[in-house]
Amino acid sequence: MSDFTPSTPLELQIRKVIFEKFNDPDKKFTNDEVFEILKSNGDIDPSWIIDDTESLFHEICDSGLVRNIAQNFTTIFFKLFDPVEKLRCDSCNHDVFLGTSEERICPNPSCKSVI
Repeated sequence: MSDFTPSTPLELQIRKVIFEKFNDPDKKFTNDEVFEILKSNGDIDPSWIIDDTESLFHEICDSGLVRNIAQNFTTIFFKLFDPVEKLRCDSCNHDVFLGTSEERICPNPSCKSVI
């Protein structure tokens, strides 16, 4: 296992990618597409493969941000329930991205404050 620590938690990076690239409830996208963008941004452990992020994608399903509409081995197809909006968490001082119907709880795993 690597000692790499991202400057921004991956949970927040994933949500930011969805906000910037896939913020349309009628558009489908995959975990592979999001993962490729994360890798190209460079703030992820370079040794990671898509399987290393599986639990993070399950979390965004469980939170109500996205729904799993299909799966093919490791590729998961998603659609947003609602548009994503950018907010600021004053507790951890990060930009956070939440679906309009999601609870207003910071998705940063080290914070979880009410926004």
